[in-house]
Amino acid sequence: MELKVTKGDLHTVDAKVLIVFHFEGGETWLRATEEVNKATGGMVARVIAAGDFRGEHLEHILLYVPGGLAAERILLSGLGKQQEFSPHRLREAVAQALKTLRERRLASAVLVLPEGEEFPCAAGDTAEACALGGLLGLYQFTELRTKEREKIKEFSSLVLLTRQEPGELAARVAQAEAIARGVDLARDLVTLPGNVATPRLLAERAREVALQAGLRYRAIDPGEAKELGMGAFLAVARGSDEPAVFVEMEHRPEGQDSTPIVLVGKGITFDSGGISIKPAENMEAMKDDMAGAAAVIGAMQVVAALRLPLAVVALIPCTENLPSGKAYKPGDVIRSLSGQTIEVISTDAEGRLVLADALSYAARFTPQAIIDLATLTGACVVALGNGVSGLMGNHDDLMARVQAAAEKSGEKVWPFPLWDTYFELLKSDVADLKNVGGRKAGAITGGLFLKQFVPQGVPWAHLDIAGSAWEEKDRPLVPKGASGVGVQLLTRLLQDWKPLGADGLQR
Repeated sequence: MELKVTKGDLHTVDAKVLIVFHFEGGETWLRATEEVNKATGGMVARVIAAGDFRGEHLEHILLYVPGGLAAERILLSGLGKQQEFSPHRLREAVAQALKTLRERRLASAVLVLPEGEEFPCAAGDTAEACALGGLLGLYQFTELRTKEREKIKEFSSLVLLTRQEPGELAARVAQAEAIARGVDLARDLVTLPGNVATPRLLAERAREVALQAGLRYRAIDPGEAKELGMGAFLAVARGSDEPAVFVEMEHRPEGQDSTPIVLVGKGITFDSGGISIKPAENMEAMKDDMAGAAAVIGAMQVVAALRLPLAVVALIPCTENLPSGKAYKPGDVIRSLSGQTIEVISTDAEGRLVLADALSYAARFTPQAIIDLATLTGACVVALGNGVSGLMGNHDDLMARVQAAAEKSGEKVWPFPLWDTYFELLKSDVADLKNVGGRKAGAITGGLFLKQFVPQGVPWAHLDIAGSAWEEKDRPLVPKGASGVGVQLLTRLLQDWKPLGADGLQR
């Protein structure tokens, strides 16, 4: 979609559709909606009085202009109750409005930015929210469709109309476009089937992002991983004929010598469960087991595009988890990069094994913080349902910042405790620890397992995105399918980044 910010007059702007907003209850009329109402002889007021439109959140009505405006149609979009308003709700309203127009094969519109003292949002935030909402809501994956492509409906152009000089607002719209491209990249990668999105392709896409964005890129092959001692990562990779790849990406602006924030993403491009094979039903969904890796790659693209003034490193262990005569087995004991030994109880708890080596590897960057994202446990979905990520960590301030970033982005997270008493469930009779602790507290023991491999004294947060990486039905901002979860959250977190204090570490 082409996006543009223009200074102009809603009365004279030429538009197939003019989009304006209204709060539920009518206590405050936004200036643009009031002007449209006057220009059309009270049409908006009559529609509301008749009960055809109330202004509820996501409610909308398409009206044909009887005269008084250059526009052909008005789309009146509801924002809900004013006291419940947030930029996220504005993003949702714009997304729903544009999807409605696309469905009616109306491919362009002019959106009047709500401005003035009566609107509870700063102009820059409003412009960014409208642009981001539209871009995220209109996402479609059509890459692999070959038939009836002419039936694919598109929305091609949105003009954001403002009363002020558009320079500052245009910069915020450009930021929204960068974020949306990162989210859509993550969505594309997760949507691709496992025979296409192999470990090699995932690494290649990361390399393409690095080349285009000016990031440092390094790929560690299985031979080098063996020399380094990445026994946990390589154990998972053994069952597949596809070679594993351990990817590094680094954003370090010129003159930026500070220690980096390290992002770690689980990159299991297909998870059959290995020898502990999953049920056949719905196994096709296991192509999304690299959603953590996709989020980190997408976030790195955004970090570079926004030229954030801090060092950021991404670590992405990429492999498949398949059964074969070479595959690792329940009962095996493997030695991780940290030197700790792990008794394998289930080969379907492979994500924590590849992450264990990635977390240990992060120590060589002397990170100021580590954030990992992984579709780690079905137990997290049982606990929180879909659309919510589980949050665990070892640093109170970092976890609070992750929650604040989630709130800003509209992504939902909920914290779990990582009390040491849970470690009883991970104790092994033959090794330092087991890779699963049984049915009880499954999401927590998954996080607690990872904690054992976090470098000493480093603030760390873990996001279990098993329930939020894939949407089972359409939502305004997230069409059915891959959500791209994590990209916006990480972007907001890094945009607001300040050094962490050692006093926040949990003991």
